[in-house]
Amino acid sequence: MELTTKRCLIRQLKMNDADDLHQVLSDADVMQYIEPVFDIEKTRNFIRSAGLCEPPLVYAIEWKMTGKVIGHAIFHPFEKNDYEIGWVLNKNFWGIGIADEVTKELIRYARVLGAESCVIECDERQTASKRIAMKNGFLYEDKTDSLERYRLML
Repeated sequence: MELTTKRCLIRQLKMNDADDLHQVLSDADVMQYIEPVFDIEKTRNFIRSAGLCEPPLVYAIEWKMTGKVIGHAIFHPFEKNDYEIGWVLNKNFWGIGIADEVTKELIRYARVLGAESCVIECDERQTASKRIAMKNGFLYEDKTDSLERYRLML
């Protein structure tokens, strides 16, 4: 899969993306509601297990202007005929519409694949993620522990 937005390329991760991705996954602010920060070896293992598996669970988000990986997109089959959508971005790219841009493109691609719905899961404290979900027509579905699920019927 390779998708293009106005400012980003969503593509398969490569092992040589580890340094760029590590800058994101080692940032405590970025990882606050996700999991403990990654060291470089955990970042490499993440690329191998989630990005280089078949089919991939996550994809690189590359900033087209520089070719630098600024985070990763989550996009994979979720339950029946739906796809999970998500993103983890370098905090220097927060607040400028990148997550919304990526979300719109992944929704478009899920439609191309014939999905019935898309799902976004996030920690209940992730207000920005919830705003992006609702802005794109996702509706609150349920909550398990502190994880909320939003669904968009396609």
